[in-house]
Amino acid sequence: MRVVVQEWERVLVYRDGRFAEELGAGRHRRSRRRRRFVRVAVRPRLLVVPGQEVLTADGLSVRVSLTVTCRTADPRRWHEAVDDADALVYAAVQVALREAVAARGLDDLLAARAALADDVRERVGAAPEAVGVELERVWLRDVMVPAELRHAAAEAVTARAQGQAALERARAEVAATRAMANAARMVAEQPALLQLRTLQAVETGRATVVLTTGPAVPAVPGVADPD
Repeated sequence: MRVVVQEWERVLVYRDGRFAEELGAGRHRRSRRRRRFVRVAVRPRLLVVPGQEVLTADGLSVRVSLTVTCRTADPRRWHEAVDDADALVYAAVQVALREAVAARGLDDLLAARAALADDVRERVGAAPEAVGVELERVWLRDVMVPAELRHAAAEAVTARAQGQAALERARAEVAATRAMANAARMVAEQPALLQLRTLQAVETGRATVVLTTGPAVPAVPGVADPD
């Protein structure tokens, strides 16, 4: 018989129940007598671990989901080692995810999501390889925090922002008070500065000068009295 093997698959040939050979991509001719042919896909495939409710190290409940890209690296081992190799890999990834989340606090989990995926891959260990599967990529999809924790986090952020705003207002008021105190001290020490400042304001058109009768204003030092 003619056996055509696609580029993304391999064919395992068994004769009388024993493994005989593995056929790669291309066209092959083999006798059907006493033989069985098993096709195994070797292209990458996706394993999705849906939301798992796990307790973090600080006792908070979160739901975490994971995505894994894997492929069959050893077709014979994938077919012969266990009844469902992908199910075994799925279980190993699920357990590793729970262990990795349980070892972290919530803040650490949210701040270092990429590190969690790497940790899961390390915890899975050699389980996939034992059934002929290679993990190509592991990445975290979602970290779902309960609504009450989200509300508490939002209130904490709002409180920090309000406190920061109040601190900035207090600093501005202190700076303004210090500047006014310095100006008052300078005017008290050198009264002529007030007259010079008044003249500058008149020149720029930002002030109105009102002349009144009363005691003479001290003259500016160095300026002769016109009388």
